[in-house]
Amino acid sequence: MEIIGNVLYGQSGGPTSVINSSAFGLIEEAYKLGIKKVYAARYGIDGIINDDLIDLSIFSENELKELKTIPGASFGSVRYKLPEYEKDCSPFEEILKTFKKYNIRYFFYNGGNDSMDTCYKIDRFLKTINYQCYVIGIPKTIDNDLVEIDHTPGYGSAAKYVKDTVEEIVSDNLSYRNAKVNIIEIMGRSAGWLAASSALAHLSGLGPDLIYLPETTFYIDDFIKNVKNIYDKNKRINIVVSEGIKDKNNNFISASQKQDIFGHNNLGGVGQYLLGYVEEKLHLSGRAIELSIPQRAAIHDISKVDQKEAILCGRYAIRKAINGTSGVMISMKRSSNDRYKISYVTSSLEKVANGVKLVPSFMIDEKNHQMTKEFFTYICPIVGAENKVHLKINSKILKK
Repeated sequence: MEIIGNVLYGQSGGPTSVINSSAFGLIEEAYKLGIKKVYAARYGIDGIINDDLIDLSIFSENELKELKTIPGASFGSVRYKLPEYEKDCSPFEEILKTFKKYNIRYFFYNGGNDSMDTCYKIDRFLKTINYQCYVIGIPKTIDNDLVEIDHTPGYGSAAKYVKDTVEEIVSDNLSYRNAKVNIIEIMGRSAGWLAASSALAHLSGLGPDLIYLPETTFYIDDFIKNVKNIYDKNKRINIVVSEGIKDKNNNFISASQKQDIFGHNNLGGVGQYLLGYVEEKLHLSGRAIELSIPQRAAIHDISKVDQKEAILCGRYAIRKAINGTSGVMISMKRSSNDRYKISYVTSSLEKVANGVKLVPSFMIDEKNHQMTKEFFTYICPIVGAENKVHLKINSKILKK
């Protein structure tokens, strides 16, 4: 298919350690395919509405390669909820002005659930007014909660960081005969994929004693009983909790009344809340450890598999657009676990927008608050071959 105009790329939502790798894959491939101008929006959709674009021709080939080594969203990210254009067309009119000014005919938005909603609304609007532009979403989120995809770029690296950090925390906890209660808080509002990845630390004998996910109801009395039993036996305990755990009434255990622009309650502090409860009920001292931003920014602990797949998502996106595909998100389909193999396909933005993929029940050992072998089969290839069993000697020396 003949190339008809220029490329615009934007980043949205929480960054990952490989979002810039997807940018690199798309930009490099676009130039190889003969695109004359490639632009990036500063701060995502906000930059498009306000005519704040970067002409990427100012960067050398080597400078663009450096994107693969940089955490965060290099072109600036944003959380911006577009209205339905039938109700308020003003932001869409500004988007159209920018598209026409720079002859944008290929638009790519790199983000998660809410970003795919933005992408879907833009695609619908442009089709309604018959403006020829091919719109494709590029997946990204450490939460791994996008539907219609085996796993999301960003998840493998974040999972590797969680696994390695939990190993190190547990190893540190083994240093004392009578140790503290460690409650490790992991990101994850609706889905517990990232907290679940802490189970990988069991491969070195340094996994958490308990894992709590949003997919299962959290009962505070059972939690206290489990903590007491394990601490009485081992004189130590390491617990992983997802920030989005909920009680039987579907209320977050710890959440602010403040909401973001998409109507999500601000989360954080569940570890500290639970530690306070443990100290009050069991008179045990401990630490609440919130892994926070490093989960998505730890490029020093990246999964090479994750980075490769992120780059390929970017490359595949531009190829599909030039071949006339629009209104889709790039997706990954797993064809084998024995010899891990991924194929790159597309999924309708309408199906993906605002959807949430939960950890399936068959991957959760709800009775023991652990993960099943099916989860390990799923996650190990994503984290990659560099998922080495280190620190195991410490477990052998100090664990009875």
